[in-house]
Amino acid sequence: MAEEVDVTIVGAGPVGLTIANYLGCMGVNALVLEQRDRLIDYPRGVGMDDECLRSFQAIGLADVIARHTIPGQKMRFMTMTGKTFALIDPKTREFGWPRRNSFIQPMVDEILYDGLRRFDGVTAQFGAELLSFVEEGDGVSLEVQCDAGIQRIRTRWLVGCDGGRSVVRKSLGIEFDGITDSTRWVVIDILDDPLGLPDSYLHCVPSRPYVSIALPHGMRRLEFMVFGEETEEELCSPEGVRTLLARALPHPERANVLRSRVYTHNARLARKFGQGRVLIAGDAAHLMPVWQGQGYNSGIRDATNLAWKLAMTVRGDASADILQSYESERRQHAKAMIDLSVTAGRIFAPTNRLVAWLRDRVALALNAIPPVKRYFVQMRFKPMPRFTQGIVLTDGPHKPAGRATGRLFPQPMVMTRDKALTRLDDVIGLRFAILSWGTDPQLHLDEQSRTYWRGLGAAMLAVIPVTQLEDFQGSVLPGTSLIGDANGAMHEWFAEQDADGSIVVLRPDRVVAAIVQPQKLEEASRGLQELISGVASTAASPSDVETVKDELPHPATAWAAVRLREPY
Repeated sequence: MAEEVDVTIVGAGPVGLTIANYLGCMGVNALVLEQRDRLIDYPRGVGMDDECLRSFQAIGLADVIARHTIPGQKMRFMTMTGKTFALIDPKTREFGWPRRNSFIQPMVDEILYDGLRRFDGVTAQFGAELLSFVEEGDGVSLEVQCDAGIQRIRTRWLVGCDGGRSVVRKSLGIEFDGITDSTRWVVIDILDDPLGLPDSYLHCVPSRPYVSIALPHGMRRLEFMVFGEETEEELCSPEGVRTLLARALPHPERANVLRSRVYTHNARLARKFGQGRVLIAGDAAHLMPVWQGQGYNSGIRDATNLAWKLAMTVRGDASADILQSYESERRQHAKAMIDLSVTAGRIFAPTNRLVAWLRDRVALALNAIPPVKRYFVQMRFKPMPRFTQGIVLTDGPHKPAGRATGRLFPQPMVMTRDKALTRLDDVIGLRFAILSWGTDPQLHLDEQSRTYWRGLGAAMLAVIPVTQLEDFQGSVLPGTSLIGDANGAMHEWFAEQDADGSIVVLRPDRVVAAIVQPQKLEEASRGLQELISGVASTAASPSDVETVKDELPHPATAWAAVRLREPY
């Protein structure tokens, strides 16, 4: 292990590995410490949403990960008598990926870990236990127990991604707020799917609620609620497993059981997401029941929000104050997801037969009302991130300047100058972007602002109808790329913004930092520069900037200090 490193991450779970991949893409050296001697291979998360896949796309791993998913998976809630009283089946691909996907977490964790091999400056050390740490000046000093003995490491930033029992969080003295509201479930993974039904089924049976989930590669997961004093030893014994499986399978003795385990699910939220140069993310910061499958996805949102800010701070492109926005932007949304999961559990898994009967009657009646049915089918109940403070322009306290500001920008398909269809994010790369409809955004910036954004490596993009892509007659400055609106989605999105404007400034995590009319872009640019408080590198003069009017930039990271190895 290196004795000095920019960022040290404790925990080689999905959140820690995702942050490490982001930092590697951005040219920041990082060290991942994992107390275990290998990646966890027992059953955990199985639900991945479109925002999560979009994050994996940003680090160049989504297409590999997608091979181990079942896209577009529906979720059916079943009454005591086997009728569907609620269906979740969103068809949108607003963010470029299916909204609901099942997956096998150990397979995805392995891909995230293998992804680190692309970076010379990122390493993962297994069998390394964090003993203590202390913040000193402009860094944190660590003591780590490894095979060679106790090693001392100096790091500029420490991130705890070490789970619900986080040593990092406890060492900071940060308590979990909220109710425990714990429930226990037996998770049984089966090979050679004995049911064969696609999608997910939540059997809301008071005697023993259970979940049946189709997984990739012919696997199935069954989860059964645990009652009272039932123990893992009895429930996970061969006889206990067969008894549970008899509720779902005609011949439980024939099931090819891979593994079984009892889990305890809690609803908790850390009082703070960090202190000084030490931050926490994922389960170390929040725990939530599994009813909406958002624990895993919320952790990846943490990683996506935090990593680019860490990179900018380490590289000197922003002041350390930018990291204060991590908590202000993420904590409230994590709380909303916890509240939704707790409410869903109380609705869908009552163990009182009368309450369940009433639930079934009300739900079936509401399901007959088209607007209510669409609300559930399209997952409109899911809280979407909306930042009202942080690295977004506002008109006042908690008042974003524009309806789109603080929200995720959509990811439609676009057409490049060589007529290739691709996702928008692959054109932008892992960087800031200033994107406009029908005009070059650089025309509305002064030279100081152009220099600033060039110093950050920001993408300058003009979106035009595909009919004009071959022969656009408008002014285009060196450094601006033209992309075609492949299916009209960008046209529709900007048209819906009305007077808010036709130019957006997108953060590396694809959140809209500002939306303005062209003649107000300069003012917005200066406002964002003040928020970032960065020290951008001196940019080349306009004559030295490569003209890319006829050729789009490579979709790899614009931070460009690192050269990725060949895909593994």
